[in-house]
Amino acid sequence: MRRAILNSFIALSFGLVASLSTTAPSFAQGAAKGPSGLPLPRFVSLKSRKVNIRIGPSTDYAVSWMYMKSGTPMEIIQEYENWRRVRDAEGTEGWVNQALLSGERTAVAAPWMRGKGKDIYVNMRRDPQGTAAILAKLEPGVVLQIKECNGDWCRVETNGSEGWVAQAEVWGAYPGEAFK
Repeated sequence: MRRAILNSFIALSFGLVASLSTTAPSFAQGAAKGPSGLPLPRFVSLKSRKVNIRIGPSTDYAVSWMYMKSGTPMEIIQEYENWRRVRDAEGTEGWVNQALLSGERTAVAAPWMRGKGKDIYVNMRRDPQGTAAILAKLEPGVVLQIKECNGDWCRVETNGSEGWVAQAEVWGAYPGEAFK
């Protein structure tokens, strides 16, 4: 019983610290760094097909959620030893061991548009401009592999198709973030 109370207190303490910290992109903050030396926050993806998300940074803590798809994008918002506090596209937060995370960048196509009605899509275009030919219409929630982003557009791949999507229409790259 004491252990459960202590674990709950520690988990709440971590949650309070995380809620008091800012979640603006690291490049906008002057590259705030976590204990690992890497920027916080930052996007990563799940390495394994089955990943437990815990309420605290240890296997002593209960599993609050289980992800069943490798490549799912996550945002690291806090670090503690070899544990990372992550947030998914729906806003769910929890702790995962760093060994289960990959630096490979993935994204979710407009998760905020999911369930908003019929005929709502994210356009994948041939070139990084709004007038370029549409190669595919992506349903909100589709997971994409990011090849690069230029700050306005991201070159992505999904199910063998490759093209460009507006960076503002994906969760997995910060506004204005450029990388290859």
